[in-house]
Amino acid sequence: MKGFKAFLLRGNVVDLAVAVVIGGAFTMLVTAFAAAFITPLIALLFGKHDMFGGFSFTINGVVFSFGPFINALVTFVMVAAIVYFFVVLPVNILIERSRKQAPPDPTIKKCPECLSDIPIAATRCAFCGQPVAAHI
Repeated sequence: MKGFKAFLLRGNVVDLAVAVVIGGAFTMLVTAFAAAFITPLIALLFGKHDMFGGFSFTINGVVFSFGPFINALVTFVMVAAIVYFFVVLPVNILIERSRKQAPPDPTIKKCPECLSDIPIAATRCAFCGQPVAAHI
């Protein structure tokens, strides 16, 4: 039982559980978005929301309805594009902006011996005692 408890409390198991729950909620959000905006947009552009629903072919009396698949594929591509351009791309831009490092402090320099930060005017490192070139 102790090993099972340790397994359940490991970070990656909890992270996975949270990801599944968030993924389910996000699926509901995307489905609602598609029903509220994508389907009416398709109907607005093409005159009906079920553009390919009636497409099918028959082989030896068996009907293969591929229209619903094409409808789902078109909806998927449209939703994926919207998620990419309105969620993924902006988040990536925000992450990239946050990763930019601040410019180096002009009042300090690195000791060439121990790499400690020392004042720019220092001629000897306060940490290792090595002489350093004066900044001009």
